[in-house]
Amino acid sequence: MTLLAQTKARLRQASKSLGASAVGGLTVGMLRTTRYFDPIKTADLFGRIAQWIGPRFREQRIGRDNLTKAFPEKSPEEIDVILAGVWDNLGRVGAEFAHIDKIWDYVEAHPETSRIALSDRTHELFHQLRLDGKPALIFASHLANWEMPALAAVAHGLDTAILYRRPNIASADRIIQEMRQVKMGTLIPAGRNAPLQLAEALRNGQHVAMLVDQWWSNGVEVTFFGRKTRANPTLARLLRQVECPVHGVRIIREPGHRFRAELSEEVKPVRDANGEIDIQGTMQAVTSVIEGWVREYPEQWLWLHRRWR
Repeated sequence: MTLLAQTKARLRQASKSLGASAVGGLTVGMLRTTRYFDPIKTADLFGRIAQWIGPRFREQRIGRDNLTKAFPEKSPEEIDVILAGVWDNLGRVGAEFAHIDKIWDYVEAHPETSRIALSDRTHELFHQLRLDGKPALIFASHLANWEMPALAAVAHGLDTAILYRRPNIASADRIIQEMRQVKMGTLIPAGRNAPLQLAEALRNGQHVAMLVDQWWSNGVEVTFFGRKTRANPTLARLLRQVECPVHGVRIIREPGHRFRAELSEEVKPVRDANGEIDIQGTMQAVTSVIEGWVREYPEQWLWLHRRWR
């Protein structure tokens, strides 16, 4: 490499580092500042800002392409309405994250005082998980505010280990970790050792939770909205090691700044001819549950990543 090429490479790396530092500093400052303002008014404001700014990013094109593939029967105008809801939801999630230690305000004895609603069946399933003495695998998706299920688990005494992906920017990772650790369970960062840690958590009787609705390049092939994609097989592989109940959890954003939390019935694993857990079949069963959720509330799912490639 010539001296000129080396210099250019170093300048590019320096610029990248400076850019990451700036973004990290902005993220930290925004999260800390937002905590001083009314959470509901801030969520409204961030939702409007995201609807205004979002369409200027390339993710708008990705979202439109995804939605057109998923809902070929919808008109361009209908797709635009869904996309506006997607950006609104994303802005609200950002504002709500700054208040993450206060957002789960559900009190079982006085549900009427809370912004959170739970059905009787969800109550029953949750207490069953909490009291049956067994580990469990719990999957979620990027619907509404996807951070809230972890808050619910800890608030109501469910011993939980959560798989999460670290931000690429160290300063942003630190403050996000600080905020998450206030009222979330054991946090296990995605990486080479994560499957071992998650399996150990299951063997110790914990409930292991993870998001499973994004493209995974080394994943197993599944069908989502009639198209082939790839899903992270970690959940099914863990189930092969430690057989236990599997449930899905979702949050639904409702009018009046309210949320509804739902725990699914047990999702039965698919087995092969030898009776072992079929990795691909089980992840297809999980993916089909998520597709059903997204079809109900398409404007609340994160369509802004490339789900099909």
